[in-house]
Formats: sequence, C-alpha cells, structure tokens
Amino acid sequence: MRGDLEWESIPGLVRSAAERYADVEAVVEGRTRISYGELGARVERAAAACVANGVAAGDRVAIWAPNTLDWIVSALGAVSAGAVLVPLNTRFKGTEAADVLHRSGARLLFVTGTFLGTSYVASLRRAAGEGAGPGPLPGLPALEQVVVLSDDAPADFRTWKDFLASGDAVGEAAVRARSSAVPGSAPSDIVYTSGTTGRPKGAVITHAQTLRAYEVWSDLAGLRQGDRYLIVNPFFHTFGYKAGVIACLMRGATMIPQPVFTIDTVLANIAAERVSVLPGPPTLHQSLLDHPARDAHDLSALRLVVTGAAVVPLRLVERLRGELGVDTVLTAYGLSEATGIVTMCRRGDDPSVIASTSGGAIPGAQVRVVDAGGREVAAGVPGEVLVRGFNVMRGYYEDEAATAEAVGADGWLRTGDVGVLDAAGNLRITDRLKDMFIVGGFNAYPAEIEQLLGLHPDVADVAVIGVPDPRLGEVGKAYVVRRAGALLTADDLIAWARREMANYKVPRSVEFLAELPRNAGGKVVKGELRGRSWSAGRGSRPV
Repeated sequence: MRGDLEWESIPGLVRSAAERYADVEAVVEGRTRISYGELGARVERAAAACVANGVAAGDRVAIWAPNTLDWIVSALGAVSAGAVLVPLNTRFKGTEAADVLHRSGARLLFVTGTFLGTSYVASLRRAAGEGAGPGPLPGLPALEQVVVLSDDAPADFRTWKDFLASGDAVGEAAVRARSSAVPGSAPSDIVYTSGTTGRPKGAVITHAQTLRAYEVWSDLAGLRQGDRYLIVNPFFHTFGYKAGVIACLMRGATMIPQPVFTIDTVLANIAAERVSVLPGPPTLHQSLLDHPARDAHDLSALRLVVTGAAVVPLRLVERLRGELGVDTVLTAYGLSEATGIVTMCRRGDDPSVIASTSGGAIPGAQVRVVDAGGREVAAGVPGEVLVRGFNVMRGYYEDEAATAEAVGADGWLRTGDVGVLDAAGNLRITDRLKDMFIVGGFNAYPAEIEQLLGLHPDVADVAVIGVPDPRLGEVGKAYVVRRAGALLTADDLIAWARREMANYKVPRSVEFLAELPRNAGGKVVKGELRGRSWSAGRGSRPV
C-alpha cells in the first residue's frame, strides 16, 4: 500500500479519479455509459445543488435507493458538499426508514421512486406524514427536503432534475472551495446497524478511515484499472459502497451497478460486460455455479471474487477456481463499526486457508481473541473477537453509552463475534455472541425482530433464532407464546411481519409454545430452542 494516501477526503478522491481516469469508462447502467470525467462533472453538479439548498458541512444527508448511477452521483455529491452520508437499507419499511431519518437528524433525503412495485414515497408518508414539522414529512421535523430520484414527484417533494437545476447558479469555484475544505478527520458517513437491544445504532466513520481501509482492500484484492466490477452488494452496505464505489474510484475500474439481485441478470451482465470482479456472499457464487444455464454464458473474463461468511465451503473455492477459472478467490471479515474490514486473506493463500478462515488482520489493525474475563486466549481456543486500529469507528452517533460499551478506553472494539485465531494469525469466525444470523448476505438481529414481533397484539412472548436454509444460508424461526384466548396462526403472524419489517427479517417459520425456556436470571435459553429446532423442526410451519 502507498505510504501516504493521495487524497485528503472522498471529494479529493472523486476529483483525482476524474482527472487521472478522465476517458476511462466509469459507470455502465443499461445503455448509459459515462467516463470518469463525466462522472466527476455530474458529482460536482449534485454538490452545487446541495450547496444551493442549504446543505452545510456536517449536515446529515440520507439516501434510500437501490444500486444506480443516480445513487452514486447523489451520494458523492452530498459528501462533496461536506455532508455526512446516511445510507438506508432498501429493504426497510417506512417505519424503519423514518426511525433512522429521525435519529440521524437528516436534513435532506434522496429517495427512489417506485422500486419492486413499492412506492417508497408513499411508505414514508404513511410512517411520517403526521406531526408538527414544517417540511414535506411533518413527522420528521429536521427533514427539510425530499428529492425523488425520478422524473415525477409529489407536489411537496422535488424531482432529481429540478434539484440539480437549482444548483446551476452556484459557481464551480464555490463547489471546489466547499469540497476542498473537507478534512480527512471529518465524518464521511453514518452506517446504522442493529445490536442486541434491537435499536439501530449509527457507526460514525471518517473520510480518512474510509480511504485508508479501501486502499488496503484494493491492494490485497488486486483491483486494477481495466477491471469491470459488477456491484451486486447493496450500496447501503459498506461492502457495496466502499469496497465497490470507493475502490473503483481509487483504481479506475468500471462500475456496473445491479439494483436487483437475480442470478439470471448476474450471468447476463458478466457475459455482456465482460465482468472481471464479482464480490458478494457465498450464496451468490453458489447460485452462479449451480445455474442450469451457466454454460450458455461466457464467464471467462471473471478473475476476482471476494466473499465472506462464518462458513465458506472449501468446495466453493475449488469450484470457482476449477470450473470458472477464477484466478483470485479471497475471503474477508468485517463489520460496520470497523469500517467494514478487519481481516482478509492474501493472494497466494492456500485454498484451505481461504475456505476455513477470513485471513489475517489488515495492515494497521490488530485482532485479539479473549475469554469472558477479557484475557487473551491461546491459538485454537474460541473467544470474543476484539479489534483495534485506524479502522475502528469514532463512535455511535449521539450514543455515548453504547459507544463506551463497544469500545474500551484502550481502543479495543468488542465485536460480539466468537472466533478462533490459528498459529499464523488467521481468524475463523465460529459463532455470534449477539445471536445474529445471516439471511442471504444480510445481517439479521434476533433482538430487533423480537421487538417488532412483540408489537403484534396477540403475541405475549417471542424468541427468534437462525436456522439453516438451503438457499439463503440461514433464515429466522420464531418461537411464540400467544396471549390468552388468541387464535393467532403462523400464517397470520408471517403475513403481518411482511407488512412491518424488511423481508430478510421476516421469520420463515413459527412454532407456538406455552412458554419460552428461561434460565434463573430470566433470560431465554436460546441453546435449548436451537436444540429443539434441530430435533423437532418438522413441527414448525415453513413458508
């Protein structure tokens, strides 16, 4: 890695990429193809519009939209105006999005129009259309403007075209002055991630942390100019935005955003665009390998795959290399509180190391594994994974108590994950202290799901665990105690949940119990529920 970063901030990176790779293809979206020079100009115009509409340095600007060129331009435009980006999960329902918008104090929101048959604007209106605020959503008093990334918008919202035009009077010098004033120590984004309390917390990450982390990622992965990068990982997630957009800006790789994950579209894009880089969860690559029409597509350009999960089958690594001829297959581990990257395999590692571990600590970071008393354990012994280094967040946004609980005075971040370090320093994640499970690449937190299910009037008590699923890796299973006299069915509760929470959080099965197993301290014994699921899973109701 270069000793000193060439860019002070993300706006500096955007300007540098526009100059260095001016004629290189930057983004491909259907028939739209723009160069890095054109991308730089679009970002500056979006930044000018932000300035014209009163966005000041440090203001939070949110975006709730799928992977598109407009996401890239609006997000980088806001950051170039000095704003702090707040990406929202596209699988959120209106109430979930409104909660993050409220607690982040976002002043401006970029939102998609209708996506996958859902009007995000209508969803927000239902969730925050009433209140005392003066803006377009009275329930969100800090939110002054909503810009719809579409040609149409309700009367009290703005279209993307109108918003951009509003900045035409702001000169280039003013935009450059604003973006040049952004220091590396300033927050670049707040990524909201749920915890054991079920309440999303915003991890604050700076420009310098982001740039250093993804310069490391790009070096270890071997990303280079000329690569064509299919970005299936959602932009609202660190993996999509930073290992995708930011990394491509650093190396002059071509971004091909894919807004909806379907394996047919992935295959078509790889063949048509000669895709060479395809990071994603193991389920993506497994689906690619097993697709019946795989051989009908030319996948020969694919050379780099980066994946990560608690379990990456050795057979998957071998098949990617043997059947598809992928030169580099790497695994990695990270979390939002550590800028999305903690450990990563190195090119040249043995396939067994890549499949069984997430590699060693990245340069500038340290990893320890400790027991319940905080004492470091020997190699091969499981314990909680701790991380210290440049990549550890500045804290949770406006939540000092949660920050103090997560990051000690000595700078060590408690990840809540259980792992094992081998003698060579490679980390293997074995479990999750916080009971998190991963649904098709998305982190699902039982406490948050339990909190939402507990709002149903017929639910007296509930516990959620992750259970194996052949397609998604894991899915949720809910153990529910009905209120006295209630006739709630599994179908009823699952249908209700689909209306109230993101789809990946919705339990796929429900089992009713007279009471939940609890220990002497009153805590639910989830190990007993997991054992029950394995031994008597046929009693649950799958969907």
